[in-house]
Amino acid sequence: MNPRNDTSARPRSRRGVFGRPDFRLLWVGETVSGLGNSVTVVALPLIAVVGLGADSTAVGLLTAAVWLPWLLVGLPVGAWVDRRRKRPLMIACDLAAAAALMSVPAAAWLDALTFQQLVVVALVCGTAAVCFDTAYHSYIRIVLEGRDLLEGNAKLQGSAAATQVAGPGVAGLLAQALGAVTALVADAVTFLVSAVCLRRIGVVEPDSDPDAERDSLRRQIAEGLRFVGRDRYLRPMVTWGAVTNLALMGYQAVQVVFLVRTVGLNPGMVGLLLTSGSAGAILGALVATRISRFGTARGLLLLQLATSPFVLLLPMTTAGPGLLLFATGAFLVGLGISVANIVVGTFRQTYCPPHLLGRVVATAMMINHSTIPLGSLLGGVLGDAVGYRPAMWIMTGVVAPSWLILALSPMRRIRDLPQAQKPEQAHVQGG
Repeated sequence: MNPRNDTSARPRSRRGVFGRPDFRLLWVGETVSGLGNSVTVVALPLIAVVGLGADSTAVGLLTAAVWLPWLLVGLPVGAWVDRRRKRPLMIACDLAAAAALMSVPAAAWLDALTFQQLVVVALVCGTAAVCFDTAYHSYIRIVLEGRDLLEGNAKLQGSAAATQVAGPGVAGLLAQALGAVTALVADAVTFLVSAVCLRRIGVVEPDSDPDAERDSLRRQIAEGLRFVGRDRYLRPMVTWGAVTNLALMGYQAVQVVFLVRTVGLNPGMVGLLLTSGSAGAILGALVATRISRFGTARGLLLLQLATSPFVLLLPMTTAGPGLLLFATGAFLVGLGISVANIVVGTFRQTYCPPHLLGRVVATAMMINHSTIPLGSLLGGVLGDAVGYRPAMWIMTGVVAPSWLILALSPMRRIRDLPQAQKPEQAHVQGG
């Protein structure tokens, strides 16, 4: 092993992973581009509505275009990433997203902007995000190793949660001060900053496996699917993630209408309540390493048991003091999901063979993301069919016991998740 890559052999800095220059660059780049993504989510619909007069169906199509690449190219991207060096690919994704975003103000200034162009930009940015996120989850393992990996993931998850809180506000201020179209220029700059940070990272990335180039893409995709489908730990984690995302997006699709029309809140109060979940996610990132001291498997299960049932407070929300029910439920659910994302993500990075990691990440994220549009559609249909509060009860009623999927897996019998797959596990993965 190259000594420069052996992070476990270095003395541990008092600043933890922030004492490592390569991680600081990765963290800054990811945080800045994450802020840019949060601006994009708000700015593109604003441009469509204010600048082009788009209706709600068109805005829904624009939002779906960001997620669609996960379903269309998620699996082949996973296999493709395993064949490539990660850092050059991530830099290319940043540059592609920046170029796509810059095309919007350029077209607007020439009075040539169309809704079709916005959809194409959303598709390009969504595809870049698929490639970047898949490579990024594998690249962290190159920058950090061993005991630093969990802490690094916690820091990255915390900054991601913070940008989700700050991003919409920044987008609103930029749109108000400069116009939504000009706000995309600032958004594009964030991706350029990310590319510069990645370019300055000095860790030496190992060469890709030459044998992988000779395997067909279809065979490699199938290998990743089999690995996830047969593994006794990954299979229930992916199942839990898909079910949870379905139910979370189901009640989130109706919660704004529920708070406005059923509870009777103004938009400002709705926005304040919705930040409770992000605040919980930030706290989860801060405490994830401490919870893991109980054991990564045991701590994850106990925390899900302790937080998931509080989602049932959301449909109980009423005006006045009853708003605390929503704030408390959203905060605790956000905390639990944040810790789970950190623990599960770190587990995948340490457990999966390096040559399979991209495919495993892509497979898991593709399955988990595929239920997001389904959950949104289901929540909306239920809201119109049975009412907003009953729809909230139905969808939160799925979230509350979802932790049982993990509890019924082999995780319940161990204190810590395994650090690496043992050769003999190949014969018992389906157990």
